[in-house]
Amino acid sequence: MKVRIFVTLKQGVLDPQGKAIHHALESLDFSGVNDVRAGKLIELDLDPSVGREEIEKMCDKLLANTVIENYDIEMPESALETVS
Repeated sequence: MKVRIFVTLKQGVLDPQGKAIHHALESLDFSGVNDVRAGKLIELDLDPSVGREEIEKMCDKLLANTVIENYDIEMPESALETVS
């Protein structure tokens, strides 16, 4: 089962990578971009028996720094049905 975890900085946390991307877009004459926040995507190939609660523990302990980052877990619909 493929699971995607999107990790982003919390609001209020400075994002130097996002600022650099924003500046680069402006210097390439792309207009209309008000702000950029950069994050990361982590894809896991898990056994179907791994539930959402265990994935959240992975995020809390290793995959995200929950002091400054949020995470969002994207699981296939079929996995949600078997876990519930």
